[in-house]
Amino acid sequence: MDLKIWPGKSYPLGATWDGEGTNFSLFSENATGVELCLFDEQNQETRLPLTEVNHFVWHGYVPNVKPGQRYGYRVYGPFLPSYGHRFNGNKLLIDPYAKAIAGVIQHDEAIFGYPWEMADEDMGFSEYNDAHLMPKGIVIDDDFDWEEDDLLRIPTHESVIYEVHVKGFTQQHPDIPPALRGTYAGLAHPAAIAHLKSLGVTAVELLPVHHFLARPGHLVPKGLTNYWGYDTINFFSPYSGYSASGKNGEQVTEFKEMVKTLHKAGIEVILDVVYNHTGEGNQMGPTLSLRGIDNASYYRLVEENPRYYMDFTGCGNSLNVRHPQVLKLITDSLRYWVLEMHVDGFRFDLAAALARELYDVNNLAAFFNIIHQDPVLSTVKLIAEPWDVGEGGYQIGNFPLLWSEWNGKYRDTIRDFWAGKDSSLGEFASRFTGSSDLYESNGRKPSASINFITAHDGFTLNDLVSYNDRHNEDNGEDNEDGHKDNRSWNCGEEGETDDPEILALRHRQRRNFLVTLMLSQGVPMLLGGDEMGRTQKGNNNAYCQDNEISWLNWQLTPENRDLLEFTKQLIEFRHKNPLFQRRNWFQGREIHGSGVHDIAWFNPDGGEMSEHQWNEGYIQAIAIFLNGEELDACDEHGERIIGDSFLLLFNAHHEPLDFAIPEGLQNWRWQVVIDTELTQLVKLGKIYQGEDELTLVDRSLVVLRRL
Repeated sequence: MDLKIWPGKSYPLGATWDGEGTNFSLFSENATGVELCLFDEQNQETRLPLTEVNHFVWHGYVPNVKPGQRYGYRVYGPFLPSYGHRFNGNKLLIDPYAKAIAGVIQHDEAIFGYPWEMADEDMGFSEYNDAHLMPKGIVIDDDFDWEEDDLLRIPTHESVIYEVHVKGFTQQHPDIPPALRGTYAGLAHPAAIAHLKSLGVTAVELLPVHHFLARPGHLVPKGLTNYWGYDTINFFSPYSGYSASGKNGEQVTEFKEMVKTLHKAGIEVILDVVYNHTGEGNQMGPTLSLRGIDNASYYRLVEENPRYYMDFTGCGNSLNVRHPQVLKLITDSLRYWVLEMHVDGFRFDLAAALARELYDVNNLAAFFNIIHQDPVLSTVKLIAEPWDVGEGGYQIGNFPLLWSEWNGKYRDTIRDFWAGKDSSLGEFASRFTGSSDLYESNGRKPSASINFITAHDGFTLNDLVSYNDRHNEDNGEDNEDGHKDNRSWNCGEEGETDDPEILALRHRQRRNFLVTLMLSQGVPMLLGGDEMGRTQKGNNNAYCQDNEISWLNWQLTPENRDLLEFTKQLIEFRHKNPLFQRRNWFQGREIHGSGVHDIAWFNPDGGEMSEHQWNEGYIQAIAIFLNGEELDACDEHGERIIGDSFLLLFNAHHEPLDFAIPEGLQNWRWQVVIDTELTQLVKLGKIYQGEDELTLVDRSLVVLRRL
């Protein structure tokens, strides 16, 4: 390739096409030299030195380089692992700001910065050139016709989130053409949109779509792959393996088309993002991008021995969020996905790691301050997984304003309650009403609580009621991986069964969990496939199972068709009743003169809950009155919102229980609208009033509406 290079500009970082040529820029504080490597159609490499350096940004402009051009970098400097430097010009490196990446990393000794089988391990210097094994960055054309599309900005308290994997959702869908299954285009197909719309969810939360290391070394000998995608190697480019249209930049356009189509259907797109670590792993991992560009700047190293990495993630390394360029990398990436890709929000994996400026977690960390004042990022949905694996990493309830959190305490409490385990009703009441003990003190609302029973990490809903123990043998780790404490209950027999009593109980338990989730204050998150009884056969850590274990099965049994219809009706019920989408906290008192408190708690005999009953772990039944006339909210025109009132009866006991209508509510007529003993919501349910009693079967839930 006969190419010239001009000085170019240091900003913006990455590869930027201007219609006549492309500007390239790369940050490296400790490098002594940088080469831009361009590859032609025959994969022949041309190296162009970047001699211009401004504020540690190496840059140059190459005329006539157009979209579709493949490129990478070679970065030179000291190879001194004991001092944290791992420069090796033999390694082709991925641009951290690449907007598209073609190809996947081929696992081989050459992609490592040291030779294998050396006595001094990672201290040796590899002479292997790995360009033939590495994917290449792609120069792209950002132009796209959004047709006036913009973020949907659905109010958080009205949201119902659907967590789903791009590939797994459509890989087996019979109404989607085979060529589109498992892709961004597949998720945007009318058949996929029809399911999401009929279900009533307002947002899809996509497992990682940032380009990731698909075949990490420990999985290669097992013939397994990194299905979930939590080993990110680039924060800007959509994973090319989910593209049906091509991998030379076409994946960017396909992703945008997917977002635009989902927005037209009224569905937001939330990305699960991994900014806490990368797929390069610890000191024994490969040299793919940041490690070779400037290891000491991009990663948290052990101060007394910078050969090694601080690991708050359990994945070998942690990004150095104390460094201003790393913070810039993260925030530039986030803004790019909002402004250029139109995503509506983010769920941050192991978000506590982003707050570790020194060692301890600090909720006033620079990262959160930057987000708070940013005019773009402060206005989108921000969801934290509020923990990491480091000491003091469990930070649920400690994130600042603007942030919602995956509420792990909600998950554990509701699981324990329906499994009949000893746990206080006080804890159950707090979780059901939005967890004010976690979020109210710093000014956040009930929508700060992202409520979930199941998520990608752990049992599916069906497996939660079918297995006591994990069954991860297919992962090839001797069933030692995944959570040991699942707070699950198999209802009497492990795994599949044909016992009709056990099956009936399991089906009822699935409905119990779903109703509790959808009627709790906060934002419900449904795991994709739970509405159809998806099973992973007891595998609670299917991160490496890119097969039928993880993919959604669209061939439904009669029972699972019933569950799907039940879930649709339940979500519609939530949307129609503002009482279950409160913006403000319950106050436990009369607010607007209805004569009754906004919420009240009763035991099965109709008496108010006593202090003793709140704290006894063995009590497994409660009645909750929710007053629709005391919502403490107005519509967009300033008119006070008034909704229906409900009486919710919970029986998690192993025997049937009789419930009396509380004395103060006996003058009203109450009609059954939900009974989890039944497979559908009730249209014309039985009416109760006065001293009537209701008998709830064991482990069931009944909802009554005031007429």
